[in-house]
Amino acid sequence: MSAHTTETGRPAETGETPAFPMPRAAGCPFDPPSRLREMRAEGPPAKVRLWDGSTPWLVTRYADQRALLADPRISADTGLPGYPHPTPGSAERRRYARTFISMDDPGHSRLRRMVTAPFTVRRVEALRPVVQGIVNGLIDDMLAGPRPVDLVREFALPVPSMVICEMLGVPYADHDFFQADSRILVNRDEPVQAQARAQENLVGYLERLVSAKLVRPGDDVLSRVAAEQVATGALSRRDAAAMGMLLLVAGHETTANMIALGTLALLLHPGQLAELRDSGDPALVASTVEELLRYLTIVHSGRRRVALADIEVGGRTIHAGDGVVLATDAANRDEERFADPDRLDDHRDARGHLAFGFGVHQCLGQNLARMELQVVYGTLYRRIPGLRLAVDLDRVPFKHDAQIFGVYELPVTW
Repeated sequence: MSAHTTETGRPAETGETPAFPMPRAAGCPFDPPSRLREMRAEGPPAKVRLWDGSTPWLVTRYADQRALLADPRISADTGLPGYPHPTPGSAERRRYARTFISMDDPGHSRLRRMVTAPFTVRRVEALRPVVQGIVNGLIDDMLAGPRPVDLVREFALPVPSMVICEMLGVPYADHDFFQADSRILVNRDEPVQAQARAQENLVGYLERLVSAKLVRPGDDVLSRVAAEQVATGALSRRDAAAMGMLLLVAGHETTANMIALGTLALLLHPGQLAELRDSGDPALVASTVEELLRYLTIVHSGRRRVALADIEVGGRTIHAGDGVVLATDAANRDEERFADPDRLDDHRDARGHLAFGFGVHQCLGQNLARMELQVVYGTLYRRIPGLRLAVDLDRVPFKHDAQIFGVYELPVTW
């Protein structure tokens, strides 16, 4: 354990260099940490201290983040010295299985292009009836069952899991296995050995699946990667499996948290929930999705980069080799970009938010996530108009220990 970490692996405050990530204020689960907001108001990038004692630059303002994410002098390569790994497990795991999100061009683009086609707007829209059927079926099951229900277990987690399994060609029957290991991978406090074991479990599982699809392919992403890349020697089975792991974990963890956390936010804003439920206007549904993506910004441990050259940002010089953490949740609440940013406003034009990042590494699955959320937010509250929390807010367990923010459970009734 580093001399600068606590027993949980979280950074300890040292002098005037604040620890990162920072705790959210009690009673304000949707807002970025108050110290983070103060640092954004102060303006220029400042140093923070991570779990290993390293002190990367923290960038909080929207304009600075957008400029850096488009700058070729900033790198996503997790293997470079100075890269600010979010957890000890992350630093260790990425020695053994790297994917395109942790690479720079041209390697990043070469691998990303292998799986881009299924995530285009046209291909994703063709899946909308399938997603609608999944959502309707899960709502039917909830309506027919006992109350209260845990919306996470019965709805928020199954929706994107079923969808990404359908796309990838992963048997949904194995969801208990891959969801359990996914939770370990995104938890900041899990020991290094547990995260390494979870990754190896998932990569090994997907490597066996890729091998099976070489013999008996289907109409899915993994089958196409197996036939077009693995069989031709362009990609090893392990690298194909690592890519599949990225898509599988990201494809259900992020959207599941947005479904549950977005529902909770709307339940606490009943006027906006009622308007969304009663209007039936697809434009309002789409606007609500964008605003919730901005307002919640569930990637709350920041996007991580390392400088390849000296870069001037906000009057400060980030030197070559310096780590950089881009606090997206702070940027999406920047009053210089979004008026009255701490207010949830379903009529706001929130397009341009950084919830999916920006530049060449912008989230591959953003079209899919948007479509799934539109179907969910446009259906759930209309089908269950009396939906409400079944417990007091202070009894809802939030994911303060995870890299992707959300709730572990959401007991609801109607």
